[in-house]
Amino acid sequence: MNLFELLAGQDNHPALITPGGASLSYKQLRENVIELVSQLNSFGLKRGDRSTNTSGESSDRIAIAMTNGSPMAITFIAASLCGTAAPLNPKYKQEEFAFYYEDTQAKALITLSGMPEAAIFATTPDMILINARVNTDGTLSFELVKAGSAPAESSNSPAPADLDDVAMILHTSGTTSRPKRVPIRHRNLLASANNIIGAYSLTASDTTLCLMPLFHVHGLVGCLLATLASGGTLVCPNGFNALEFWKLVATFKPTWYSAAPTMHQTILARASRNTEIVKANPFRFIRSSSAPLPPIIIEQLEATLNAPVLESYSMTEASHMMTTNPLPPKVRKPGTVGYGFGVEVGIMDSEGNLLPQGSLGEVVIKAPNVIDGYENNPEANAVAFVNGWFRTGDQGTLDEDGYLRLTGRIKELINRGGEKISPLEVDDVLLRHPAVIEALAFAVPHKTLGEDIHAAVVLKAKASKEELLAHCSTMLADFKVPKQIHILDQLPRGATGKLQRLAMAKLLNIGQ
Repeated sequence: MNLFELLAGQDNHPALITPGGASLSYKQLRENVIELVSQLNSFGLKRGDRSTNTSGESSDRIAIAMTNGSPMAITFIAASLCGTAAPLNPKYKQEEFAFYYEDTQAKALITLSGMPEAAIFATTPDMILINARVNTDGTLSFELVKAGSAPAESSNSPAPADLDDVAMILHTSGTTSRPKRVPIRHRNLLASANNIIGAYSLTASDTTLCLMPLFHVHGLVGCLLATLASGGTLVCPNGFNALEFWKLVATFKPTWYSAAPTMHQTILARASRNTEIVKANPFRFIRSSSAPLPPIIIEQLEATLNAPVLESYSMTEASHMMTTNPLPPKVRKPGTVGYGFGVEVGIMDSEGNLLPQGSLGEVVIKAPNVIDGYENNPEANAVAFVNGWFRTGDQGTLDEDGYLRLTGRIKELINRGGEKISPLEVDDVLLRHPAVIEALAFAVPHKTLGEDIHAAVVLKAKASKEELLAHCSTMLADFKVPKQIHILDQLPRGATGKLQRLAMAKLLNIGQ
């Protein structure tokens, strides 16, 4: 079994829809993927020989640098079946592409219409360069632009990919150290896609609007693979555009979408200008992942869009989803990330002991969708994998119903003279002020306390720093009130939209 098994939708049912372009049925998608894998084989790209390498990690690594859309989705599936897909952010600079090619030992690069140039310029002389071209019927063809050093295949096509083969290689999004390579196997992806289908009762009658980037595990698994595995339809625009969102909703009538908190806030901000579309096109549910969604935003989304908002908890190392709040009529608990679906969740102390219910500690998980380990990184594996559990690096508690409440990344918790502060709690309080649209609490160095707390905000109406501090004082204990508030035009984000909490003091040149 492999990812191809997920493309089992009805022959004539639409699988991928490109706004303003052609749509592909499941039959077309399956046939196109088989043809593309054959083309990649003919260019000299293949999976490793399992008779000589049983780890499934010797397959050719195929880098992909493409904007969002159906071509990226099709290319990813084909690359993961031919060898190992290595999707990269198309907005990287040339130096960043060069780093990831070297780090993943990429043997080839696939781009769309010869873009982005930075990705192409970064290739080494021995890398194969492939151009993806969109045909009039929406299918893809691959063209060999540069042969590299690999000999073209003249023998029969290799056997199909195995459950243990590495389907894709991603990197952790750490901001303070070198990113770790995360090898995700076909069996991990199949388990994760099926967990998502089960959690949200996805069927062929569902239509998903793909907003997340397809170089990120949220977009690839939470949107693309889960939708295709359910036999549903994925509407694939060429990226997230807040101005286009409600037009796409009116045209394609999606039953759900999954997005990061910043996207939800942008969608919410424009909902009042699109009340007729909102009323005429109710979502079955709305899903949030990739970063904490403040409870106040959940309240506003549900009230405005009249649909249940289901916050989930995901990581690259778990092939995306670990826990989620369930669909009605089951209980949703805002402020929690729900409970495990196909995933066992525990709380562990620093010595590796599991703690009783209600205890505060590190969140650990165990499941078939969790990776076996980081690639060529025994030090990281020794820390992250303990007695069969994966240590997430997040702190939290499990309530009496098994719902998980996160208090933040352990390394992001603020230790103010021995008092531990969850920055998420401070974020939520600031977001409850009517003038604040975004908020981010963070640690700054302090000579005597070790760390103190500051916060950065983006405003949608006038408010003074003094007013915001007074607001915090009415809802937070004194030691949790930010020492200083910084009013910014925008909050700094990483490539996938994650707020850069750990880097804030440095970025604002505080205590340096």
